[in-house]
Amino acid sequence: MRRGLCSMVGDRAGVAAVEFAMIAPVLVMALIGLFDMGYGVYANTMLQGALQRAARNSTVEGAASRVAEINQAVIDEVRPVVPKADFTFTRKSYANFSDVGVGEDYTDANGNNVCDDGEAFEDANGNGAWDQDRGTEGAGGARDAVLYTVTMKYPRMFPMASLIGLPQVVTSTASTVLRNQPYDLQRSNAKLGNCA
Repeated sequence: MRRGLCSMVGDRAGVAAVEFAMIAPVLVMALIGLFDMGYGVYANTMLQGALQRAARNSTVEGAASRVAEINQAVIDEVRPVVPKADFTFTRKSYANFSDVGVGEDYTDANGNNVCDDGEAFEDANGNGAWDQDRGTEGAGGARDAVLYTVTMKYPRMFPMASLIGLPQVVTSTASTVLRNQPYDLQRSNAKLGNCA
């Protein structure tokens, strides 16, 4: 009996199978994680490329009447890669590139860095209220700088991400700013007003 125990202690047959069984779950999870990350990067790259092409098509005269067609071109290009994606499109136009994401100018009479108490402001987008973003919704007119943004939401390709706390739905956003072609004179919506 003692000889049998000694021979089992020194026996190395099957060790590789046991070691692989211990390492395999970690290896599989790492591979799935890499595949999921690679898929996300590829989907985002496809979205950004499709948006760039659509943005160039949106800068020509008459593009404002074809917004749905241009949006559909983005969807058609990305859909083969991300078949279950939902898309949201937004466009904001600005007089200049330097105006993108900038609030409307106002006179800060009380020095509190807030447009309030009837302080005068320039209503750059013509909506009658002071805004933290002076952009006007839509494709704009001639010579306007337009911020195009597409948000894509899709379920993860590998559903095991929830095991490590990652959300099951991926949100990817792509944006670009291009100037519309000079097919007409540039319009201005700017008016003066008082902060409420």
